[in-house]
Amino acid sequence: MKIVILAGGLGTRLLAEESTIPKPMVEIGQRPILWHIMNIYSGYGFNDFIIALGYKSEVIKNYFINYHSISQNLNINLATTKITIHSNSSEKWRVDLIDTGLNTLTGGRVLRLRKLLNDQTFMLTYGDGLADINILGLLNFHKSHGKLMTVSAVRPPARFGELVFDATGAVEHFTEKPQIGDGWINGGFMVCEPEIFSYLEKNGDQASLETDALESLAQNGELRAYAVSEFWQCMDTPRDKLQIEKLWQSGEAPWKKP
Repeated sequence: MKIVILAGGLGTRLLAEESTIPKPMVEIGQRPILWHIMNIYSGYGFNDFIIALGYKSEVIKNYFINYHSISQNLNINLATTKITIHSNSSEKWRVDLIDTGLNTLTGGRVLRLRKLLNDQTFMLTYGDGLADINILGLLNFHKSHGKLMTVSAVRPPARFGELVFDATGAVEHFTEKPQIGDGWINGGFMVCEPEIFSYLEKNGDQASLETDALESLAQNGELRAYAVSEFWQCMDTPRDKLQIEKLWQSGEAPWKKP
């Protein structure tokens, strides 16, 4: 099964880095967040990726073109210009890198990949979100209900810590970045049937996955939510990046697969 990753957006809230690289290439532990997302799927045996490119697409293309020289130990014979990789234990990924337009919206990017998806069920996610998610559980849930699309429902962490205090000002409880109590949002990690393209065709490149597909699918009873109560975090701000980096450096990153 193919996995589509939307990697074409501008990422304007990551101001320091977005001017030079696309958001999915912002590094966590010296690896792009895109690499971490792909590893989540690969940990469950899914290795066939389509990356929908847009903003600074050449940066992502160059990363994969030079992947072995970046990530492996090399022997270089300067006399013959021969390069030998010491270890070829790299990921078993198959990656299609497809330019889907600089100003194309999320639904339009998916629509441009229609021929590559061969009228088959496919998985879809954003290029900036990490989760401790059971991909096989997600797929089994999708197959069980027979509807056109499944989204992963997550409770995002609050932006700030929560204080509980009494009338005297005595703090009774403090939680750093608690999970939002009742609010569920679309955390990506979606499963789609090819029929969703009919919801995107009208607006072409300007089709929004969220407005044109998800809202309409929900109204038609064709959308289901797979609840993920474990870790989820998107990388919208420098603070988010710092939090994710700390988790990775601690050796206890919840999304990390063996």
